[in-house]
Amino acid sequence: MDKQQIYDYLKQENVWHEITEHKAVYNMAELSSIEIPYPEYDAKNLFVRDDKKRNYYLITVKGDKRVDLKEFRKKNNTRPLSFASADDLMDIMGLIPGAVTPFGLLNDSECKVTLFLDNEFMNDLGFIGVHPNDNTATVCLKAKDLIKLIEQHGNTVNVVPI
Repeated sequence: MDKQQIYDYLKQENVWHEITEHKAVYNMAELSSIEIPYPEYDAKNLFVRDDKKRNYYLITVKGDKRVDLKEFRKKNNTRPLSFASADDLMDIMGLIPGAVTPFGLLNDSECKVTLFLDNEFMNDLGFIGVHPNDNTATVCLKAKDLIKLIEQHGNTVNVVPI
């Protein structure tokens, strides 16, 4: 799915969302210079794989949070982790570096990737801000709706403290 297909899918599924179009951003620092409605709910996404290249994970946390992969591994019982390659990112989710998003899981035809979503997104309003498979926009929606869409697709979602 490309950006427009994500927008159409959200409408089709009757999911509340707000879209902010903006210049391309490739990291959280660049995103912080953009005016968006709910910056405190922006997500940072790390696409990682285990040392055997058998398991792929998307770790999604609030934008200002750091992720210790060794600590994550211990808490979630995975093999040693490292960042997946740009080729894996394109082959599995059809995304480029800088545009990594949970919506990319909707392009994961083999449902290879497991999403680990930080449970902080479930607090207060429950919003999450993510790219629509393109880093020229941010879509804000309810985290529970995002989880539902990804699970409907067939990927596993784990909501955990990260």
